[in-house]
This record gives sequence, structure tokens and C-alpha cells, in this order.
Amino acid sequence: MHFPRRVVGAAAVLRWVPLTLRGLRRGPRIRRTVCARERKRGAAEGDARGGAAPARLPRGSMSLVAEAFVTQIAAAEPWPQNAALYQPLKDEQVLLSDNAACLAVQAFLQMCNLPVQVVCRANAEYMSPSGKVPFIHVGNQVVSELGPIVQFVKAKGHSLSDGLDEVQKAEMKAYMELVNNMLLTAELYLQWCDDATVQEITHPRYGSPYPWPLNRILAYQKQWEVRRKMKAIGWGSKSLDQVLEDVDQCCQALSQRLGTQQYFFNKKPTELDALVFGHLFTILTTQLISDELSEKVKGYSNLIAFCRRIEQHYFEGRDKDSLATVPSPTLRQSLMT
Repeated sequence: MHFPRRVVGAAAVLRWVPLTLRGLRRGPRIRRTVCARERKRGAAEGDARGGAAPARLPRGSMSLVAEAFVTQIAAAEPWPQNAALYQPLKDEQVLLSDNAACLAVQAFLQMCNLPVQVVCRANAEYMSPSGKVPFIHVGNQVVSELGPIVQFVKAKGHSLSDGLDEVQKAEMKAYMELVNNMLLTAELYLQWCDDATVQEITHPRYGSPYPWPLNRILAYQKQWEVRRKMKAIGWGSKSLDQVLEDVDQCCQALSQRLGTQQYFFNKKPTELDALVFGHLFTILTTQLISDELSEKVKGYSNLIAFCRRIEQHYFEGRDKDSLATVPSPTLRQSLMT
């Protein structure tokens, strides 16, 4: 359905938007299918016992039982060749923070040597069970965001951090929290709270797949949500200079921890390496209205070498159809300067 560029009555817009939003949420409905299958199996078992109905669990308990059962099944099944990773449209829609998150998950799966087909969808955010990208569709399972994906992959017998002791695992988690609290939040601040970036980049890209007035409605709705979050965590009153200083401090901490090592822990990568690569590489290779953000990262030569090393080892020469587009050589020059 497409509206012409003219003034539309408020009543018409209010009737049209809920229908369109409902269409955006059309995605894999795996969990509902699994739960329905479990209910039918329970009923069949009750009939086999002489017609006695199975004991009714408290509201909400069935979903927990189903989740536990599905997790056990998922752990027993091997990683399929047709696993898919869903993300927004990479050329005209995806934003800085989402691109970093998608690249981090791709890097993690590459480090685990698990094949995945990248699928770009304009409504990927609305298809995700958590409302965040990326998410993977593996067999009958849909899992979103790096943390849950790491746990899901571990249940299948693939882990990058098994070689770490408990102290190292705690340290790894602390640095991952640092990246999410600083780099991710700074990316969200820049793309939704910096007025120049919002007007020139964020709004046009975020709403690009949708017709008017839905493109405006969705962009302003997302902006309101992010700014409310920024106020809740104390970033709403920060200036851009203060945010850039936080980024610099985060990069300094990461640089000191990395030192002269190939990876953050010994000679093998962990999920921390995937997460840091996703954010730093995206910052370095994304064209914004200014270079202030990327210049903070460029001040640390070992982080630049770290990004280049992971890109060369895990992305160059791979099947282009199974990976999201790695930035062009022109954009990648920022890694060399």
C-alpha cells in the first residue's frame, strides 16, 4: 500500500499504520509452532494413558518447559548448512550500531567455523524475537543478539572460551560489558541524539524501505525510544565531546589489554574479539558527517592491526554470498592510515 505525497487525514493514518506495522512483524514463527507441537504430544500421551488429561501447569510454566525441551533438542542436532543470519538492508538501511552488531555475530560464527547465509530484510528488526538485530534461524530455532547466540552455539558443542579459566572468563565478560556500555551506547547516541547525524544519515536510512508517512513515523518512534533510554542511563545530557571522550577511554582500556598479543586472550580468539572487531571495524569503515569518532580509534595502532588481522584471516577470500558485504577498498583505506 502506498500513499501519495499529499496531506492525509489523521484518522486515515491511524487506521493504516497498525496494519502496516503488523505486516512488518511477519517473520519466522518457530516458537509458536514448537509449543503447539508439544501441546499435541502431551494430549496424545494423555489418551494413551487411558484418557487422563496431563496435569495442567501454571500459566507461563509451559513455555519454560518447551524452552528447556527445545534447547536439549537443539544441542543434539548438528549445525545445519542452511543456517541463516538476518539483518537490515546493508546498502541503504543498516545503521552504525546495527551494522557493528551484525558484523560481530558474523565474526563469531566464522571463528567457530560455522557456515551461515546472510539474509537482508527491510523488516529484520520486527522479525527478531527481541526486536534487535541480528538474529539467526537455525533449524527450528530463532536466536537474536550476540550473547544468546554464543550460548546457543555453545549448547551445540562450539565454544571459543572453553580454554579460559574462571578468572579469565570473568575478565572477558567485564570487557564485553565495557564495549556494550561505551562503544554501543556511543554509536546509538551519535546516530539518534546528534541532530546533524539524525537529519542527514539516520532518518533517511532508517525509513528508506518504507513509503511516506510510515518512514517518518518509524524513524521518530525509534528516535524517541533511544533518547528515552539515553536519559535513563544518564547520557541524555552529555555533549558530543563528552561521548567521544568516553569512546577514547574505552579504546585506551582495550588497547592496554590487547598489548602486543594477536587476540585479547592468548593466541586464540574469543567472543570478546568478535565483539570488539565488529564495533571497531564498523566505526573505522563507516562514512559519517565527520571523522571524529573514527579518529579516536585510529589513535591506537594495535587496535588497527587487530582489526586488519581478523578481517584478513576470517573474511578475505570467503564466499561473498554467505557473508555481509565487507566495506569496499576505498572505505577500508581508513585501516591503513
